[in-house]
Amino acid sequence: MSASITLKQINKLAIPALISGVSEPILSLTDAAIIGNMDYGATQSLAAVGIVTTFMSMLIWVLGQTRSAISSIVSQYLGADRLDEVNNLPAQAIFLITSLSVLIIIGTYPFAAQIFKIYNASGVILNYSIDYYQIRVFGFPFTLFTIAVFGTFRGLQNTYYPMLIAIAGALANIVLDIVLVYGVTDVIPAMHIKGAAYASVIAQTIMALLSAYYILKKTNIPLLVKFPFNPEIKRFISMILNLFVRTIALNIALYFGTSFATKYGTTYIAAYTIAINLWFLGAFLIDGYASAGNILSGKLFGAKNYKNLIDLSNKLIKYGIIIGIVISVTGAIFYYPIGNIFTDDKAVLDEFYNVFWIILAMQPLCALAFIFDGVFKGLGKMQYLRNVLLFSTLFIFIPVIYCVDTLDYKLSGIFIAFTLWIIARGLPLIIKFRKTFKPLAQNT
Repeated sequence: MSASITLKQINKLAIPALISGVSEPILSLTDAAIIGNMDYGATQSLAAVGIVTTFMSMLIWVLGQTRSAISSIVSQYLGADRLDEVNNLPAQAIFLITSLSVLIIIGTYPFAAQIFKIYNASGVILNYSIDYYQIRVFGFPFTLFTIAVFGTFRGLQNTYYPMLIAIAGALANIVLDIVLVYGVTDVIPAMHIKGAAYASVIAQTIMALLSAYYILKKTNIPLLVKFPFNPEIKRFISMILNLFVRTIALNIALYFGTSFATKYGTTYIAAYTIAINLWFLGAFLIDGYASAGNILSGKLFGAKNYKNLIDLSNKLIKYGIIIGIVISVTGAIFYYPIGNIFTDDKAVLDEFYNVFWIILAMQPLCALAFIFDGVFKGLGKMQYLRNVLLFSTLFIFIPVIYCVDTLDYKLSGIFIAFTLWIIARGLPLIIKFRKTFKPLAQNT
């Protein structure tokens, strides 16, 4: 790692990570696209998927931070050539996180109605939300297991096997969505929104099984939990707790966005569902390069190679802006066809088209924020990430969204608030990184 990091090295990690990273939003987008084109109850079902997806994303993002914590620790030990010291850590981390996921199922399943009423869901939308969630939540442990295995692979500087697993899961979900939502003549009855939930659970199970297979066959990392706990489990838990608070702050913003959109009416929440899921897709596309930043920065930091760490950051800034612009331009070219994929409801499409340009315009800003999120996770600087997101949510996003609501900006106001939130997330990270590591690079 003494030579400068090249674009080829970054892409070797980033492109497979990009493909694997879109698996979760593809599950939700596929559900949205298939459900949005049903003959019966499409708009209400689409709204329900949007509400549940927001809540599920909160759960996954809160506990899915296992991936970043494991990746950070493993990559730093790899860089220091001491990997054998944390060989048993991934299995212990997976055991803790999947055990917690079971408790969350027990704690949320009976209270689905109360949970989605908090999101302003009522009537048919509330009933659909309950139906969808009470099936899809059973895929939660499988998703977290897969995420933790992905984190282990990333720490080992390998994003190829997670890519294969994610492709298999996404393809399975698409096929199962079509079969279970619409049905197959007299063989399989159409299950509508419940069918989409079953499709997601089965796809998540397939991914978990493949994850177990590849980690056991392609690495020396065991999945059998052995005690006592690894000494690094304390740092792992500390990282998780900081990321937990950080992710709660992130999901407070998503909650307010969904809650306000639901308050505006069925047409608005349906349009918001399409828009926010496309925003998630853009985020996960960029996440490939954020993952490369995470993986490489952790290894460089572990090796105390600060010059290459600064060089890596400079390259990631450039590539991030380019990627964001490419996403924006692509979305602009296919502006109207993209909306038609999800629904033919003219009122919903009109509201979606009114805000889609804001989502496209913020993509370069998102790229920088998400990439430096990844870099700081690789460095293990979770406390600073926590503080930045708390500030941007509590002192930027929430005041702005209430302000634009009083101005009756509706969905445009929600996504203006998200844009300012992204700026407040990304800028401090870039400044902090350069202030910390430029002097260290100059002294080595």
